Amino acid sequence: MRANYKLQRLFVKEPLSLHEKLDLNETQSHYLKNVLRMREGSEVLLFNGKDGEWRAKIHEIKKKIVVLELVAKEREQTEPADLVYCFAPLKHARLDYMIQKAVEMGASVLQPVMTHFTQVTRLNEERIHANIIEACEQCGILSISSCRSPITLPALLDNWQKERYLIFCDEAAETQNPLEILRSLPPAPAAVLIGPEGGFNDEERSQLERCSFVHAIPLGPRILRADTAAVAALAVIDATLGDWRDDWQNRM
Repeated sequence: MRANYKLQRLFVKEPLSLHEKLDLNETQSHYLKNVLRMREGSEVLLFNGKDGEWRAKIHEIKKKIVVLELVAKEREQTEPADLVYCFAPLKHARLDYMIQKAVEMGASVLQPVMTHFTQVTRLNEERIHANIIEACEQCGILSISSCRSPITLPALLDNWQKERYLIFCDEAAETQNPLEILRSLPPAPAAVLIGPEGGFNDEERSQLERCSFVHAIPLGPRILRADTAAVAALAVIDATLGDWRDDWQNRM
């Protein structure tokens, strides 16, 4: 069943079941009451990453808290897309954008990777989680993506599960079209690696090229910013190896 995009979606931490009543936190209550101007009887969708998606109506509006009652289950819980997104962290707003778009494109695991030219060495985990939640609320995702602790590129490669492709976006590739390369790969779980603004240095590039599970792809004739490259790479991977294909469930 496809997501209902007509109703506001909210992520909550509480268990969800029929006729359960729950109090929204003050931020969510303020948003429904004062921003969206909802009233008692108005409906929203709730999900918690475990119990599927539920339609809920506003049961009561208190001074600071909105009370919801769950009235029907809209969708069963789904398995997350099996796509890992490895990235060199960027600064502030561009990192926010990159996290949100990666989640929207189906990345189930986010893996920060520290490289020679990485601009940011400390990450705000709360901010990353907030961006993940916002993206899930906006695009109908039921499973919450996870973000792992930062790791160096050598450690990433040394501990890689060899049965999963690591698609390396190579700005120095001689060809321009990634589709032919991706379509030639047998079906298997995939991950994408997006480097920093300065790209990978010679040593890092050699490390990647020595790994049999790493496959380099180009992203067209232009040099893309890292956040743009993330969206472009995830799109072509979704279309060839991921869940944009009609036969995805049968092939994986």
